[in-house]
Amino acid sequence: MGMMENVGDLSASGAREYLTFRLDQEEYGIDILKVQEIRGYEPPTRVANAPNFIKGVVNLRGTIVPIVDMRLKFSCSKAEYNSFTVVIILNLRSRIVGIVVDSVSDVMELPPESLKSAPDIDSVIDSGSVLGLGSLGERMLILLDIERLMSAPDMGLVGVSE
Repeated sequence: MGMMENVGDLSASGAREYLTFRLDQEEYGIDILKVQEIRGYEPPTRVANAPNFIKGVVNLRGTIVPIVDMRLKFSCSKAEYNSFTVVIILNLRSRIVGIVVDSVSDVMELPPESLKSAPDIDSVIDSGSVLGLGSLGERMLILLDIERLMSAPDMGLVGVSE
């Protein structure tokens, strides 16, 4: 289980746990191992000239953490801040980033056979950042390669690359 393990090779590793969260009508899942903590939303300190989906930064126990509003990033129709709004603090290798989501649902364990590769659909998400679709009963999860998503050039997060 080195850090260089290829995330794309889902089948080799047995069931994995995903933290699930909602954005608008969709439910997403990210690898629980990349989640450091979940916090309530508090308005971050604005950063000049940042893309609109970067809400600013917060100071998390001495670490300056950029806060990305995924709802704006994924062009959701509305991005309201209420008591359900949460920030998922991600620990991505050498970088800590917070993402704002509508709500966190639960942690789901998905066996490899419940994962399907994502159809090549026209989406606001770069298809390279989607690991696949996970289905459990009636629920359909879009599984994100959150690390790849956060290090995409258009995120403008300086210093995400190694």
